[in-house]
Amino acid sequence: MHKRFSILLLVSVFIIATCGLIYELISGTLASYLLGDSVTQFSTIIGVYLFSMGLGSWVSKYFEKNLLTWFIRVEILVGLVGGTSSTILFLVFESVSSFRIVLYGLISFTGILVGLEIPLLMRILKDRFEFKELVSKVFTFDYIGALIASLVFPLLLIPFLGLIKTAYLFGMLNVLVALVACIVFKNEVKGVKYLKSAAIVSLVALFIGFLYSEKITSLSESLSFSDPIIFSKSTPYQRIIITKKGRDLRLFLNGNLQFSSVDEYRYHEALIHPVLQALPNAKNILVMGGGDGLAVREILKYPQIQTVTLVDLDKEMTHLFRTNDMLVRLNQRSLLSPKITVVNVDAFSWARAQNKIYDAIIVDFPDPSNYSVGKLYTNTFYSIVKRLLAPDGIMVVQSTSPFVAPKSYWTVDKTLQSVGFHTVPYHDYVPSFGEWGYIMAMRRSVYKVPDHYLAGLRFMSKPCLEQMLFFPKDMARVPASINRLNNQILVKYFEDEWSVVQ
Repeated sequence: MHKRFSILLLVSVFIIATCGLIYELISGTLASYLLGDSVTQFSTIIGVYLFSMGLGSWVSKYFEKNLLTWFIRVEILVGLVGGTSSTILFLVFESVSSFRIVLYGLISFTGILVGLEIPLLMRILKDRFEFKELVSKVFTFDYIGALIASLVFPLLLIPFLGLIKTAYLFGMLNVLVALVACIVFKNEVKGVKYLKSAAIVSLVALFIGFLYSEKITSLSESLSFSDPIIFSKSTPYQRIIITKKGRDLRLFLNGNLQFSSVDEYRYHEALIHPVLQALPNAKNILVMGGGDGLAVREILKYPQIQTVTLVDLDKEMTHLFRTNDMLVRLNQRSLLSPKITVVNVDAFSWARAQNKIYDAIIVDFPDPSNYSVGKLYTNTFYSIVKRLLAPDGIMVVQSTSPFVAPKSYWTVDKTLQSVGFHTVPYHDYVPSFGEWGYIMAMRRSVYKVPDHYLAGLRFMSKPCLEQMLFFPKDMARVPASINRLNNQILVKYFEDEWSVVQ
């Protein structure tokens, strides 16, 4: 009995350590989805969570009797709170003005409960092991559980279960620990029938939540989007949402609009044609980002193009825009062209390993709202990419709004100049976005506005581009910094400027 008791409680250490870290990772991931700036969200959430665990450990000294009973109560409670945490946060995001209070309150409560677990277990086990053996065993199982959680969360749980279902699953594991303890140690637990019933009811409630997690996810996302959602999926890198109302098809990544099918042609024609019309002999094109294939669609309108290499991190994104009938019609089967090579890797790492020279480079990354994307707007990245551009080639970078975020926009310009590029800033109006900015970068110092454009374009023309090159006073150049890899000042500028209008 002694051996079985000890083994069971040590296995419990492993399970609760895994569950505890999973709840922490869920909170950080969810906050970065909803609030942006993943580094800030994870840093503050980890700090608050660890502080709360410390507070829970301190409070544990006041539990003096019936320690096994208290441990079971804590397991049931942490299972319920942790298991329902992502559901609560998703549902309240759009309905409360002080979301961060709810977020950090829930994190603090969960952390306190998790902080109680290990001290209680150690005190339960203290008479069954020598002190040095107890500390060794408990912390070994604790750290192994943390390692397992950190591996399975990004590789298995998020891609295949999503945040809400993952939370319910690990909530059930916590409650199962409590239920097994009630059964095995029924003679040592005070009020065991009550606790066993509470564990069973909690387990059933969490299981129902697990079964209906997709409906809960759909409900929470429907509160955030005004148009009906026709597709949603979590990948290891982002949450993909597609909405449709009438003829308006919209793509959102982590809640941020990427395009509206009603006016995306304005954005993509402005991104591609000022470059390619100025390069009549361009044959090999590199597109970084743009996994929707809409930029590639515009590139393939030029018959002299021989190859297009598309580098986009998320294979789920490019697969979606290769297989979904509505999306394939929108990008005109561009990603199915034999001229296209799709590479699903991190663009930063990929570019460092390349030596091929491209006549034009299209940089169509999402806005620099977090540090993982912000690195793709740094002087280090632009220096790497510069090696891949032909001497007479042109690179273009989508550069956020010079109207809403002028400091961010002109920071991109200054960063490009800092690595030796001559730049040509321009902008256009996209109704779903507002005024939007681009920057062409090249080794040569002169850019001549092309006289002629492809037949059939809906937006671009010579007079249009000439107007786009003019910046009125409210979008004129402002003092800006170079965005470096070690500080990523652009992310801070972007968050500060866009937070005013959101």
